[in-house]
Amino acid sequence: MSLSVGDVAPEFSLPDQDKQVVSLAELRGAPVLVVFYPFAFSGKCTGELCQLRDELSTYTDAGVQVVAVSTDPVFSLKAFREQEGLTFPLLSDFWPHGATAQAYGVFNEKAGMALRGTFLVDAEGRIAFAEVNQAGDAREQSGWKDAVGQLAA
Repeated sequence: MSLSVGDVAPEFSLPDQDKQVVSLAELRGAPVLVVFYPFAFSGKCTGELCQLRDELSTYTDAGVQVVAVSTDPVFSLKAFREQEGLTFPLLSDFWPHGATAQAYGVFNEKAGMALRGTFLVDAEGRIAFAEVNQAGDAREQSGWKDAVGQLAA
């Protein structure tokens, strides 16, 4: 079951593309947009993350930190980040495989991948926005932006 608005966001500590551990606790004090995606280098995922890259100032100007999470190993994430010019951390939920995606209720066990889950975590660690799309369903990012605007209001 996925998380809902008002729930406490599950803690995570995951390596980024450079093997540096990023934890939600360390990011506390500012809102965090946590974007789960199925796989690096796949068509829809690349499109979504490149749109996020191109519109990143919408989030950073509002003080929101952005992290993207997949079950890919760090080496794939490093190559993906470099190829696409992504400037936000790509976190690896590779081992234990999908544990963070499971905690957020967005893990597809049969396929071994994260669904397209998007969670805006407020500065206190509570879910302020939650959306889950199936792997094949691209996300409309306007809802994320609206949620960021509501946090700032």
